[in-house]
Amino acid sequence: MAKLYFHYSTMNAGKSTLLLQASYNYIERGMQTYLLTANFDDRAGVGKIGSRIGIEAEADTYTQADDLFAKIKTRLDAGPCACVLVDEAQWMTREQVWQLARAVDDLGVPVMAYGLRVDFRGELFPGSAALLALADEMREVRTICHCGKKATMVIRVGEDGKAVREGAQIEVGGNDRYVSLCRKHFREETGDASRV
Repeated sequence: MAKLYFHYSTMNAGKSTLLLQASYNYIERGMQTYLLTANFDDRAGVGKIGSRIGIEAEADTYTQADDLFAKIKTRLDAGPCACVLVDEAQWMTREQVWQLARAVDDLGVPVMAYGLRVDFRGELFPGSAALLALADEMREVRTICHCGKKATMVIRVGEDGKAVREGAQIEVGGNDRYVSLCRKHFREETGDASRV
């Protein structure tokens, strides 16, 4: 039975690596996958999903205006597809998450979405909030803070290396812009030690 999965974490936990490994496992067994990523995430190149450890794969891209159900249906109409894998799922709209759920329910294809849970302000991304509400199964991908505790938060840093507290929710970047932290160190870095 097909399900909607949400694999979530903070930055640099290996979500894209896990997505690429899952796709490879299907392909190794003679099955095809359909990979999707946000069109404005060009860190590995446009239309590519890449991981920090150096592996990558070609992917179709989506914008926040795209109907993901229609894209998945078009792909399934072109030939067999065992699984849909979506990278950077936090950037989807709520409606797009519903479209993924509809693809699972109506087209019978499993969908595995990988993304961040919260932004640099500690707030849920719209796509992540919808996935937390709608996913059949959720799996946390763990990484650690510099103190050794589990990292659950992320800060965006400016050119001075200090935490940025304002700005657009979506800003593509990597280790140069984002640092994964435990909640305690997130509070300290953002200057809000009183935050509960």
